[in-house]
Amino acid sequence: MKYTQLGRTGLKVSRLVLGTMNFGPQTDEPTSHSILDAALDSGLNFVDTANVYGWGENKGRTEEIIGTWFAQGGGRREKTVLASKVYGSMSREGETWPNEDRLSALNIRRAVEASLKRLQTDHIDVYQFHHIDRLTPFEEIWQAVDVLIQQGKILYAGSSNFPGYKIAQANETAARRGMVGLVSEQCLYNLSERRAEMEVIPAAQEYGLGVIPWSPLHGGLLGGVIKKETEGGRRASGRAAEALADSKVRAQLQAYEDLLDKHGLEPGETALAWLLTRPGVTGPIVGPRTAEQLDSALRALELELSEEVLAALDEIFPGPGPSPEAFAW
Repeated sequence: MKYTQLGRTGLKVSRLVLGTMNFGPQTDEPTSHSILDAALDSGLNFVDTANVYGWGENKGRTEEIIGTWFAQGGGRREKTVLASKVYGSMSREGETWPNEDRLSALNIRRAVEASLKRLQTDHIDVYQFHHIDRLTPFEEIWQAVDVLIQQGKILYAGSSNFPGYKIAQANETAARRGMVGLVSEQCLYNLSERRAEMEVIPAAQEYGLGVIPWSPLHGGLLGGVIKKETEGGRRASGRAAEALADSKVRAQLQAYEDLLDKHGLEPGETALAWLLTRPGVTGPIVGPRTAEQLDSALRALELELSEEVLAALDEIFPGPGPSPEAFAW
């Protein structure tokens, strides 16, 4: 397993992050535990979750599954760098009450306590703001975080889905308080969606944040979706199916799959390996539903993409270019 430091912290984390969004909704508890064990046995030590995972009437279920895994002992908690998130309401639909969502000091305090109980642990290593909160000033957010750090309930704070200017605003406010500030940013970033290169990743690099891309396969589109359709495998659904209906997107994905077929490369592994070559990236989040999907993700760590392949991928999926030139007409 390859490791790196998470941003400017002293945390050593694996270059893949185990995302747990499917644990509960699509993967049952025994299978989820097996995947967690397999990940840890392989050296993958960074586990990401969120209080709302489980979704709908089962919000919190994913954290509970991780908690029962920790409860089995064997050093599972001690070997794991645990990340969770706060923002969304944990109430059932139609029952939301004021101060049960967003990033008020009150909700942060309540959310941490509830997550710790579900996770069956006494602290969260990286506590992430799931979205920006335009109604709560960062002075209040950092005050709440400072208390939790002093209490030993969290070690670091991170962000998710933050624009570049909010990363700057958050860390400048933290600096005035003498705090470390954000140490990581989870952003949508993959071969097909590269807008993060314009401001988010440069801001993260400037402030020393680790970058943790989510949806590295862009909802499955970069996992060989056309070939799977042709061979009678699992068909795309939801947003992926809508995207495939666009002739330009389909042509782009066909060129991608043809390129990889020519070089004997597997699409999903290639998309992950490409992210691992990108400046500032700590490690992409993979969300396996099965042990086989985890094995495929782990193989990406050993995959070295040639300059020829990297150049061809840039031609198929061109990035926006560096700022401020990328903003020019």
